[in-house]
Amino acid sequence: MTLQAPPNRLNSDGKVRRVGIEIEFAGLPPHDTALVVRDLFKGELNVVSPHRLLVEGTRWGVFGIELDTQYAHPDQALLEEQANQDSEWERHRHQRRLEFHQKTREFIGDMVTGLVPTELICPPVPWNELEELDTIFQALRDQGAKGTDASLLYGFGLHLNLEVARLDVDYLLAVLRAYLLLAHWLRDEIKVDITREVLPHANPFPKEYALKVLDRRYQPDLAAFINDYLHYNATRNREFDLLPLFAYLCPEHPHALLHTKLIKPRPAFHYRLPNAQLSQPGWGAVVEWNRWVEVEQLAADTQLLQTRCDEYIAKQNRPFMMRLKDKLTTWMRR
Repeated sequence: MTLQAPPNRLNSDGKVRRVGIEIEFAGLPPHDTALVVRDLFKGELNVVSPHRLLVEGTRWGVFGIELDTQYAHPDQALLEEQANQDSEWERHRHQRRLEFHQKTREFIGDMVTGLVPTELICPPVPWNELEELDTIFQALRDQGAKGTDASLLYGFGLHLNLEVARLDVDYLLAVLRAYLLLAHWLRDEIKVDITREVLPHANPFPKEYALKVLDRRYQPDLAAFINDYLHYNATRNREFDLLPLFAYLCPEHPHALLHTKLIKPRPAFHYRLPNAQLSQPGWGAVVEWNRWVEVEQLAADTQLLQTRCDEYIAKQNRPFMMRLKDKLTTWMRR
């Protein structure tokens, strides 16, 4: 599949925009996954703990590989806790406590390996180098990694952290509007796995919020844009998550959600809708990137975007029975 170029290829500093990839899968534990990454991208293995590893020194930066559960990893706050230096006994007691904690977390990780997914967190890669990054997906397949489509019990996803082209509210609002308009199409194209539909991790936006944002009269400044989003979407579990971007743009914002340790501030959209289709030959980040570019193309076409927004609002304002008839017709055609 040919990699599609976005309408905005550079960031606000004039550099090629980057994309961070996160993927969950089964069938390959973290250590074996780290070896695959190291051998493919010529990095150095760093074992942080038995179920959390890094591959450092690659051309793009650091790859992280870990079991996707916090209980398999030592608590960093406990590891950094200082021992009472008043006596040798207290120092010895503190050390034994740390050793017990680490062994317990290692045991938990051993027990749940195979039950919880392995997560691979790739460093940000220039969008025009995604085809080279995609070689990792075939390598994982060859070693037995299994994606969402391998079992009804697997609700694994692929997340794209898409560096923004600009930070102004007009650009951000245009991209959000384009996403809201294309969200249904994206779900149909991706064929979002039923398990992932049931789980809350990639929920759609509330209709009430979509109606507010797509109305041409909605022209907020950045503060109002952030506050409205938080009012209607006080959760990490959105298919198109703006919380990391807002935490980056407004680090002093008082909303508690923007200050949780699970929110990592960065100048990027966190797009979490795609399945992890590792069982499908040829599937990878390029496939999902190309789908995403459709959103950016619509966002960049000001006139078409406004027309589509007006059409959406007009359609939703029709009488209930007419809307119900259209839904039934669409359902019967599937």
